[in-house]
Amino acid sequence: MKHYLTFSEKETKDLGKKLASKLHGVIALSGPLGAGKTTFVQGFAKGLGIKEKIISPTFVLIRQHKIPNSKKMLFHIDLYRLENEKQLKGLGLEEIRNDSNHISLIEWAEKAKDFLPKSTSYINFEALDETKRKITVTSSLS
Repeated sequence: MKHYLTFSEKETKDLGKKLASKLHGVIALSGPLGAGKTTFVQGFAKGLGIKEKIISPTFVLIRQHKIPNSKKMLFHIDLYRLENEKQLKGLGLEEIRNDSNHISLIEWAEKAKDFLPKSTSYINFEALDETKRKITVTSSLS
């Protein structure tokens, strides 16, 4: 387990960018609204070389982005609007989760804890004040 403190959106994005080269597979993001999950994903995508604008998929649930110079895709998934795990069926998440060509960042992943594979990396975001964030990463890298 590793703990990071960030003091601005830029630092949260920079941490995402740094961890993009280290984390793969399914990455579960949790924390309250406004804690920095989407900001982190923006940096993570940049670290993978993705140049398109990364916005929250709150209303569409899933956005996919091609990772340049590879066959891999980045899936940005937001489960905020889901009320229970039964609503996961039919979204295609099983295929995304089981394909090693994908990296999946799942916001509000606690809503799908039984869906997540054992190899999932977990990142928890805690807002300590307006700009200060405590970000805890639990993975096989920790």
